[in-house]
Amino acid sequence: MTPTLIPRPEHRPHVEAAATDPHDRGVTRGERLRDGIPAAIEVYDRLFALGGISTAQVRQDAERALDTIGAFRPAAHAEIEGIARGAGVEQWRVAALNARTEILARSAAVPPGECTTIVRRGPGGEGAPRTFGVQTWDWHVELSALWHTLESRGGAHDFVGLTENGILGKMGVNSAGLALHFNILGHVRDGIGGIPMHVLAAIVLEEAGCVAEAVEIVRGAPLASSGSFALFDETDAVLLDMSPVGVFETRPEHGTLLRTNHFLTPVPGEGEKTWLYQPDSGQRYDFVRARLASRQPPTTVDDLAACLVTGEDEPPVTCLPDPDKPLGQRWASLATIALEPATRTARILDGTPADIGSRDWRVLTAG
Repeated sequence: MTPTLIPRPEHRPHVEAAATDPHDRGVTRGERLRDGIPAAIEVYDRLFALGGISTAQVRQDAERALDTIGAFRPAAHAEIEGIARGAGVEQWRVAALNARTEILARSAAVPPGECTTIVRRGPGGEGAPRTFGVQTWDWHVELSALWHTLESRGGAHDFVGLTENGILGKMGVNSAGLALHFNILGHVRDGIGGIPMHVLAAIVLEEAGCVAEAVEIVRGAPLASSGSFALFDETDAVLLDMSPVGVFETRPEHGTLLRTNHFLTPVPGEGEKTWLYQPDSGQRYDFVRARLASRQPPTTVDDLAACLVTGEDEPPVTCLPDPDKPLGQRWASLATIALEPATRTARILDGTPADIGSRDWRVLTAG
């Protein structure tokens, strides 16, 4: 694989926010990222503008999302308010970061990222967890310096993981042993008016003690956009197709859950935005599935992550940016995330799966 320079901070921020009051946790997060949050806002402003979405429309969408968040989970609203106060920015600006997926869904000019997730459920080898997962987080290279690792303590469950500056949550594992991987999906009915997917991820990690509780929270949430959570604990695992037309489950096949960026169940699949996701998503899915079938079942995180390493003339599971392409089309695997419920551990690599061995994992434990 030919290496491509991806700008990364010399020291990746790690944010520790510990308080029983969600507003106080938010203030801590905002203060810690007082420079990083405005920088993220500036990049997303450029992406929104590229998609033809006016500042007035972004603000209207953000405020509508805030209203829904406040009605569904006042604590999440309070944390967003705290982040804005701590960072010294307007509240709607932080809300727009949290609803960035839903706002960008208004435009086909800024296509979504192309993440790949594998969850392996089985006895594993000596010392391996029973259930563990790995994913790439593929997104715009312009945001490569604008994410951080997170340690959130003081809610119903503590959780650790990765998220972007100003955004409540993304991938992680909590102190009860529930893990969550996150992929973007797209449906023709996607829009504003429901809980933003990133906010819902944080709610699930803070509140759910097991897969069943996580699914119950998701099914009870007002959804107006699409995404996928791979949810797993020490003994259970499920993959969710979440969309405005409902929530649909996929269970492990031969001990494995595999997700790229298309629906795996037929009902939401009928309304999929195939022009944004295909054929790339299907090609990556088929490639990784065939690779898994041809190898011995992975028994360690590194073995599983190796299944995500690709090179020239292979589907871009490992995603490297093309510097010749314009803003909105320079995709990169910004991070590799491994989650292990049995140890309540998140391992986060500031790089692609191909960088394992040459870069160190950052290891975080929820409890």
